[in-house]
Amino acid sequence: MKIKTKKININAKLPFKATEGSAGADLFACIESEIIIKPGKTNMIPVGIAVEIPVGFGGFIFPRSSLGCKYGITLPNCVGVIDSDYRGELCVPLINLGSADFVIQNGDRIAQLVILPVENAEYEDASELSDTVRGKGGFGSTGR
Repeated sequence: MKIKTKKININAKLPFKATEGSAGADLFACIESEIIIKPGKTNMIPVGIAVEIPVGFGGFIFPRSSLGCKYGITLPNCVGVIDSDYRGELCVPLINLGSADFVIQNGDRIAQLVILPVENAEYEDASELSDTVRGKGGFGSTGR
């Protein structure tokens, strides 16, 4: 699958898969000067591109595990969702859950983009739902 990608900023880098088996393509910071993310704070980091995701698919922005494990840098919303009809610049919100300042430089790999199929579900009002073994059991109901 080819995803049309438009540079909003001439200095932007296109998403790039580090290896043939990579599920996600790296997204790169596209910024004029460094951004310092203070502990407990969130900053929006532009990546300088827009994408054309085909109908029936969505773009999902995941954190880079190395940033999370080593520095506590992750996405505050866990996963960003890009709808197939969105054509604006991609930006990545990053939160610093670590104890030290974290510096983002232009060109740093900050997140990864995964394209996944999505079902165009329709929701209808129902007075009853089918029974299951789990039923209404919620958080932790199936064990640790």
